[in-house]
Amino acid sequence: MTKRHSQKYKIDRRLGENIWGRPKSPVNRREYGPGQHGQRRKGKLSDFGLQLRAKQKLKGYYGNISEKQFLRIYKEANRLKGDTSENLIGLLESRLDAIVYRAKLVPTVFAARQFVSHGHLKVNGQRVNIPSYRCKVGDVIEVRDRSKQLAIILEASQMAERDVPDYIEADHNKMVVTFKAMPQLADVPYPVVMEPNLVVEFYSR
Repeated sequence: MTKRHSQKYKIDRRLGENIWGRPKSPVNRREYGPGQHGQRRKGKLSDFGLQLRAKQKLKGYYGNISEKQFLRIYKEANRLKGDTSENLIGLLESRLDAIVYRAKLVPTVFAARQFVSHGHLKVNGQRVNIPSYRCKVGDVIEVRDRSKQLAIILEASQMAERDVPDYIEADHNKMVVTFKAMPQLADVPYPVVMEPNLVVEFYSR
């Protein structure tokens, strides 16, 4: 399996933040944006600019989800009872690729998407190869037997830069993950501040 460094590093540079908390992110060395105008002093962002940036950051964090797909998730979050911004985080975190990343089966969310689409996983005993597959509380995700010795899994499970959150139970010996609860914003271990309330404002204009 290949690793896509350029895509995620480009997002980091554009936003000026190390949104995944990766030690190798170029933002750790250069906080300015890419390109010949990257070092220009930035003016104060408008309310729209802040909302757009919050949307780009959240969308980029989950593997640069397409605008069409992200809007569909927002509309679903808006239809559900309760706080729309909390619903949005819950729906994003219940994606299969997000759970695989959170469980430390893979090193990056981009690798998680590829890992799922290559058919390495079973959900409740059934093979699933759709990264955006929506998991329900209590679902059991298992790495298929023939995939358990992949180097990418062994490497990711040893990574010290992030921990498995409380709403996910991961057994790295058996390569089995259980989605225990639908998380809220405060439960999700984002390395940077995420502002889903500004995303809701952006789409509510």
